[in-house]
Formats: sequence, C-alpha cells, structure tokens
Amino acid sequence: MILLSNTSGTFKLSLQFSEDYPNKPPTVRFVSRMFHPNIYADGSICLDILQNQWSPIYDVAAILTSIQSLLCDPNPNSPANSEAARLFSENKRDYNRKVREIVEQSWTAD
Repeated sequence: MILLSNTSGTFKLSLQFSEDYPNKPPTVRFVSRMFHPNIYADGSICLDILQNQWSPIYDVAAILTSIQSLLCDPNPNSPANSEAARLFSENKRDYNRKVREIVEQSWTAD
C-alpha cells in the first residue's frame, strides 16, 4: 500500500506485482475513493504505461510519477469515468467542486 499525497489530499494506492514483473506491469489501483476522468469506479487507472505501453524499464518511481502527472493533467479523451470527463471538459467549476469533496473526505478516511 502506498499513500500518494499532495498539498490537498492523501490517497491510498495498491500495487500488486506478479511473478512476471518486470516483464508485465503491476496491477495498480486506488483504494481511496477518487473522482477523475481516468480512474474507474473500482480504482483502476487508465494509464498507457500500465497497459499497452508497459516496458520493463519502468520502476515504481516511474509509475508513481506518471500517476501524479495524470492526476494533475487529466485526459478526458480517454475516459474511465464518463461523468468526470464530461464535467472536466464542460463545467470545470462543478468538476473542481466534486474533486474538492473527495479531497476533503480523504482527510478523515482511514
């Protein structure tokens, strides 16, 4: 379990490594609740390096850096959460409000 934190919230990630690692990517998902265009309801992350662009050169630091970058710069053209993608593209105010709610919940989550 890894905690990914920024100045706003703290979110738990699960990384599971198979015997095929590093030839196959680990399974990475958020355990914490998230509202983001590229994160599925089950916490799975729509990120190319965890799927079709995986390379054995990626280590945990590269994975976490990529996830952090995705959180800061969502890709609404590859949505895992259609509501979040729609709000991100069409109504940033409501999108930011929903994200803020999730961040505030992360302050009290176990």
